[in-house]
Amino acid sequence: MNSFVKRACRLLALVCCLSACNTLDPEFNASVFPGRIQFLANRQYPEGVAYSPALDKFLISSITQGKVGTVDQNGRYIDISPIADDAMLISAIGIKVREGKLYVCNGDLGVSTKSKPETTGKTAGLFVYDLATGQNIKRVDLTQWFPNSAHFANDVAFDPSGNAYVTDSFSPVIYKVPADSTQPSILVNSPLFTGSQGFNLNGIVYHPDKFLIVAKSNEGSLYRVDLNKPTLPQQITGPTLLNADGMVLYNNELYIVNNRNRVSRVRSSDGWNTFTVVETDTSGYDQATTSAEVNGKIFTLNARIGEVNAAVAAKNPNQLQANEYSIQQFKPREGGN
Repeated sequence: MNSFVKRACRLLALVCCLSACNTLDPEFNASVFPGRIQFLANRQYPEGVAYSPALDKFLISSITQGKVGTVDQNGRYIDISPIADDAMLISAIGIKVREGKLYVCNGDLGVSTKSKPETTGKTAGLFVYDLATGQNIKRVDLTQWFPNSAHFANDVAFDPSGNAYVTDSFSPVIYKVPADSTQPSILVNSPLFTGSQGFNLNGIVYHPDKFLIVAKSNEGSLYRVDLNKPTLPQQITGPTLLNADGMVLYNNELYIVNNRNRVSRVRSSDGWNTFTVVETDTSGYDQATTSAEVNGKIFTLNARIGEVNAAVAAKNPNQLQANEYSIQQFKPREGGN
């Protein structure tokens, strides 16, 4: 083999090597999120957190400004401008990402820059945005069934067909919003979901066995709602998880934010008729609200929700001036199962 052929062979081998190194490998290119992400967002006071694989960023809502922004692994926050400019989105509460769309629960506690007397405590909506452009796709008003009642849309979950289920913290209702419609219906209206103090229904998840699990915050209880017989919700027997808030179902276990300062991993051995707490992580949580799953890990938003509740009670939104927030990763105990 002459020297020219040898050089050509070496060059071809180098090109092949470089080509292999540059092949898109999802596992290699996936972001590695730190155990805690600190971020700055002016008077954000978020409530909901979600993760977008397409953006490879967290999405964070805002109670005080009715908007949504992104947070990357380095803690850089950026507004999604078209959503921030939506005058009808008063307070962005629970949020979810599904098939390139962002679903946002719209409520009003009276502390948003967009709050009005006629909407405070009387707002429940599900807004849908194109995640790529931030443009609104549809707005669903959930108050039409009980126009004179108190309302607050809190969280949303989806079944495999794309139907959305939304909790109302101030009315004892779970709404169903069909995937192909803006006409909602009442999935269940139950006295089990009533209460005179604080927030009633809060976090919600869909279970693959065709039922919903919902948290009732002021009781610290969980309920199962079978989609085949939704008018007969059943309380799931288990320990009290006071101020139960956002939930994530992962590997048939629930990760539940509770007491505003912890995340409990919860398991059932009988199809969610009863449950037990497997472990609780109390390190790094302060005024926490909701969680999101990213690559098998659970991340929870420290949202300063206690400050929001104090401002609501005082009817003084000017109290809400904080800029510093964080996202904390759940740390399972060593040897836990």
